[in-house]
Amino acid sequence: MHDILIIGAGHNGLTCAHYLARKGLKVAILESADKVGGAAVTDEFHPGFKNSAASYTVSLLQPKVIKDMDLERHGLQVVLRKTDNFLPGPNGSYLLSGRGGLTRSEIARHVAADGAAYDRYNEELETVVPLIRKWILKTPPGAGAGIRGLPQLASLGRDLIGLSTDEIRTVHEFATKSAGDILDRFFEGDLTKSLFAFDGIVGNFASPYTPGTAYVLLHHLFGEAAGVPGAWGHAIGGMGAITQAMAKACREAGVDIVLNAPVSEIIVEKGRASGLVSGGKSWRAPTIVAGVNPKLLFDRLVPKGAVSRPVEEHFNHWGCESATFRMNVALDKLPNFTVKPGRGDHLTAGIIMAPSMDYMHRAHAEAALNGWSSQPVIEMLIPSTLDPGLAPKGKHVASLFCQHFRYKLSGGRSWDDEREKAADTIIATVDSHAPGFAKSVIARQIHSPLDLERRFGLIGGDIFHGKMGLDQLFSARPMIGAADYRMPLPGLYLCGSGAHPGGGVTGAPGHNAAQAILADVRPRFLKRRSA
Repeated sequence: MHDILIIGAGHNGLTCAHYLARKGLKVAILESADKVGGAAVTDEFHPGFKNSAASYTVSLLQPKVIKDMDLERHGLQVVLRKTDNFLPGPNGSYLLSGRGGLTRSEIARHVAADGAAYDRYNEELETVVPLIRKWILKTPPGAGAGIRGLPQLASLGRDLIGLSTDEIRTVHEFATKSAGDILDRFFEGDLTKSLFAFDGIVGNFASPYTPGTAYVLLHHLFGEAAGVPGAWGHAIGGMGAITQAMAKACREAGVDIVLNAPVSEIIVEKGRASGLVSGGKSWRAPTIVAGVNPKLLFDRLVPKGAVSRPVEEHFNHWGCESATFRMNVALDKLPNFTVKPGRGDHLTAGIIMAPSMDYMHRAHAEAALNGWSSQPVIEMLIPSTLDPGLAPKGKHVASLFCQHFRYKLSGGRSWDDEREKAADTIIATVDSHAPGFAKSVIARQIHSPLDLERRFGLIGGDIFHGKMGLDQLFSARPMIGAADYRMPLPGLYLCGSGAHPGGGVTGAPGHNAAQAILADVRPRFLKRRSA
């Protein structure tokens, strides 16, 4: 018997479990795979070559979660990219970004007037990003929460009252407009606009001119790595090092982690969740927590009729599609970029191959019509430049995170048939920037959108457990009336990225869900202990 059963040992499930267990609750996690981590895992995908299999870079993981779980003591080591981003451009041009004033100087080098525009842009970001940071580890105010929701409403009111009219206008624009609308207002240079617009479309099947992409851009700015705000880094050993450290913290706190235990059904008795079925075996607990996509939860695990028809309909139509294609490649040498040949710190960066917002827009339009883009948006990382243990001496591994590749293909096509062709297109695109890259590829690991769903339970291939559109954010994530992590079935909670604040390796949904669960179960638990 356990007090809490958690579905899935992804990073949010592990985070939630730790916070609950350290308060004395008996917690078990049932994980379908043979190792913990969900999409934050490291694979040896070719003999001697290891890399993060799905999620691939560190910034958004909350410092509070790192500290509370003591992840560094449990083995987590994060190193910073020496250069944040490198964008190859046309006609021998390129753009770099990074710390120490590099971003501003590079932007000004590209287009002189954009240097001062970058200062003004940062001033506006300083209005909205701190506001987002305040709410990452808070429960959004929710309709129908009654008295319980008053503290959240009061807190949001205080945050907004402190802003001027101009600042409120800025918040509204970033919350509702497209990334393209905002970036066109500030900047002239195509590469500069691409640098920032990429964050608006990453994991988001959208053109940079789609309303709401400005918020997705912001979502990627609230993090830090190795104690440096806004920086991006690499976990030594890959993303699996994060979840392995989390698993050690959980086991130390007394959490039972059961692998190879896929959950097939949530047991509902007398109108409330009361257990799980896994491998024909029943597990019982008064509180059930799900770290899975809410569509998977309500379409496949919650029995039909256990929630109202409107709730079933809502999650049946929950938007799930990030249109991403994820590859790893083993390399016999480093790539040599035409615009910046040779080795250098730029090869430790996120290498973004999308020279303009128009290029991004065309990639989206072609994918909308044909299923995937023949000129995709690609971010490549070469983590072995920072972590030599990922590959044999003198060899390297690269991550390729690619947009836009739809989950459903037209004309009866399947990703089982299109996977290799799409991978060839991606390799050829990189080769156009770094001739010889294609010949340097020793092996490749391919995850199409369908593969992401099959292996990691990412419904529709959605890396965020649901689109980050205006209709699925904040108090509407995962639905109006359930933004406080309490699902519309008593005893059932959501701790995954389908809850506020959304996707990315943050640990925030797991942290926040644990606080809601503790508020509900603590009186019952304390009463039991005193008895």
